[in-house]
Amino acid sequence: MPRPAPTSVSGRPPAPLALTMGEPAGIGGEIALMAWLRRREQRLAPFFVIDDPARLEALGRRIGLQVPVRAIAAAAAAAVFDSALPVLPLALPAPVEPGRPDPANAPAVLAAIDRAVQLCRSGEAAAMVTNPIQKRVLYGAGFHHPGHTEYLAELAGGTARPVMLLACPGLRVVPVTIHCSLRDALARLSTALIVEAGMIAAAALSSDFAIAEPRLAVAGLNPHAGEGGSLGREEIEIIGPAVEELRRQGIQVAGPAPADTLFHAKARLRYDAAICMYHDQALIPLKTIDFDNGVNVTLGLPIVRTSPDHGTAIDIAGTGQASPNSLIAALQLAGEIAANRAAGAPAGSTLRSA
Repeated sequence: MPRPAPTSVSGRPPAPLALTMGEPAGIGGEIALMAWLRRREQRLAPFFVIDDPARLEALGRRIGLQVPVRAIAAAAAAAVFDSALPVLPLALPAPVEPGRPDPANAPAVLAAIDRAVQLCRSGEAAAMVTNPIQKRVLYGAGFHHPGHTEYLAELAGGTARPVMLLACPGLRVVPVTIHCSLRDALARLSTALIVEAGMIAAAALSSDFAIAEPRLAVAGLNPHAGEGGSLGREEIEIIGPAVEELRRQGIQVAGPAPADTLFHAKARLRYDAAICMYHDQALIPLKTIDFDNGVNVTLGLPIVRTSPDHGTAIDIAGTGQASPNSLIAALQLAGEIAANRAAGAPAGSTLRSA
């Protein structure tokens, strides 16, 4: 069932959402077109795309979508959203061929992200939603961040370390270590890092998800959560002390728990977010449970940012086969988080939906 569109506590319409182009040779453009076509069915808040209007018009014709596109200034998005897809124009230096990323367009991809951050910080956009980027193409253009999350933290000027939360209906997960090898993740893992992730996650569950009393579950690292130290001592020396410190900070927290029993349906009823030790420990269960509707949320920023929890899908770009479901979920959640922050959530709410 579609979520209700967010409303403004002031009585004025909320600012629109800014959607970045992502990798132009990927599926970002076509899922943006598809999302707009489902705007009424899904009760989407007004959004605009930072992209080249001519490119999106050509892409719509290529995949057989009847989507009127209108170039706008950011403030005009809501006025035209019902009748046309609003696009804040951003020129691409090189022609775009779906499935064939061109490094010449990398500066425009980054410029779209930069512009969305600026609009969120000025209040002209309520939140930003980022279409997937092709990091290897950006690296060739001098991009030096591991991913969107770290780049946004630098742009937005947040004081806290950015933390990734992945959400789908029924599960939220927070990886303590993110874009690094498993070997590096083990080397970086520390009690302080786990505590920081848990504190940021608990605060966001309250302010962004309107959960009055957040409950965290902390996953162990080793099989059977270390089996009392016989299968590894990280639970005793690193993770357990972090759980105790979170408890001392007044957070409802359980663990360290064996990761292989933490994500079945009954277990998921006991917590609002699971704190996981490394990337795949968090993302494998979420994508297995609901691959098409996962949303990536960046916590610890002064702005709201969500993203579809999938990549650029270069192999099917330009074919019309891509599913817009994750983007639709990201747009819906961005609007909800922005509305919750504006309303000063939780105000006694016990809402626990993802």
